[in-house]
Amino acid sequence: MRRKKCAALLITVTLLLSACGRNSEANLTNETSEVINIVEEDDVPLATYSWEESMIYEAENGTLLGGTSVKNGTDITYVEGFAQDGDGLEIKIQIEESDFYDINVISKSADGGSKENYLIVDGLSMGTVQVEGREFTDSISKRIYMEAGEHTVTIMKYWGWIHVDKLQVKKSDELDNSRFEIEPVLVNPNATENTKRLMTYLCDIYGTDILSGQYCDGGMYGHENATIWKTTGGKYPAILGLDMIEYSPSRVANGSSSQAVEYAIEYWEKGGIVTFCWHWNAPEKYLTGQWYSGFYKEHTNINLEKIMNGEDEEGYKLLMADIDAIAKELLRLQEAGVPILWRPLHEASGGWFWWGNAGADAYKELYVLLYERLTNEYGLNNLIWVWNGQDKEWYPGDEYVDIIGEDIYPGEKVYTPQTSKYLEVLDYTDSKKMIVLSENGCLFDPDLAIRDGAMWGYFGTWGGEFVSTSKELYLYSEQYTEEAVLKKVYEHEHVITRDELPDIKNYPLHEEQQ
Repeated sequence: MRRKKCAALLITVTLLLSACGRNSEANLTNETSEVINIVEEDDVPLATYSWEESMIYEAENGTLLGGTSVKNGTDITYVEGFAQDGDGLEIKIQIEESDFYDINVISKSADGGSKENYLIVDGLSMGTVQVEGREFTDSISKRIYMEAGEHTVTIMKYWGWIHVDKLQVKKSDELDNSRFEIEPVLVNPNATENTKRLMTYLCDIYGTDILSGQYCDGGMYGHENATIWKTTGGKYPAILGLDMIEYSPSRVANGSSSQAVEYAIEYWEKGGIVTFCWHWNAPEKYLTGQWYSGFYKEHTNINLEKIMNGEDEEGYKLLMADIDAIAKELLRLQEAGVPILWRPLHEASGGWFWWGNAGADAYKELYVLLYERLTNEYGLNNLIWVWNGQDKEWYPGDEYVDIIGEDIYPGEKVYTPQTSKYLEVLDYTDSKKMIVLSENGCLFDPDLAIRDGAMWGYFGTWGGEFVSTSKELYLYSEQYTEEAVLKKVYEHEHVITRDELPDIKNYPLHEEQQ
């Protein structure tokens, strides 16, 4: 049976965690558990707060860092600069009541272009300040928990070149917990039984538990997994992350080979879940630099817009041939009964990969084409489509997306759950879609995710330096996540590891799916 979700659960846990302190683990008593079970959604009104009730802090009254300076404009005084590393602005704010707060940085771009700079609260990264255009506008970071007292908000140069007018701080609106009520209806109505069962399980635990995930090119016993197993005393991630990169024809032509399909089958048979991305190496015709870096725009001269509008017919045929090559590998997985969390064309809006270099329209055309070719022509019914374009304007449509993924690398030892970004993703579509952290560098603290309501469906830590730099000794690297935090995450009661997964092959479907 489907796990019943109580709308008040996270609110109640939030209050308990807040009462016990920022990093405390609250022990729920039987009495409290009864309260959680009997409170209904209608009994929990959603409070809303207006910016008219906000506290305002003028930028010129803050502390200038590095080369920033105060500029007295015709109508407004602001802080400018943010041109060199170390440039920033520090503002002290006063919080009267411990609660969640939204911070609005009112700023504009110095040259009108898109800008993104770090937002830090009390030394912890809370996301970025994003702005575009020459008019002062809002950049809101939502649901930052702050206890009563003084706090330090810092805007630090990342891309730089902004003018900051002021900060506004207000209480956050309460969250609607119906966001976790996702029906396991896949966009492909012909999905295989195993695929439907996996999606049903993901939906059943969403909002309550978080699946652990790790990218590991070497498969179940690869370097990263072995390091985690050794460090945690025998734990494996629930999800194994792999890449179709070496099956790209332009890499095969240069001698590449892969066992990713075999590794995926092995992990599935051992009770695990598998996700695949595809660093799509461009066809050889378009490679201009290092062939093994042919997924980056700077190593190619491919023009996706010309391919999609028909100007480059040969390019279209070459892309179709690449898709055909990957389809054959995905068919092998389908024949083995393996459902895949399939995440192609990732991080498109960032512009660093060739599939995002021609803008949102060409990208969305390619995404839809990929979906239709794999689904309708090849009959690949074992794919759960994880869209990872990273921006609302790049969203291809609900009919092509099962899950929305975000990739976040906030720096070293940043254990906040990036709540503001999680909440931003809720606005990508009016439909309810599961939200996952499809790639991450450092791990986040599960207690903070529960407190903030940022319950990512799963996380997928990238490999290499984010886990270990010693392949021979499987020594854990604490550069991004300290060992104590890794252990806490993998031992947490609301983080699922591979040994805690149910038998997905026999996981019960909902009545309406049968």
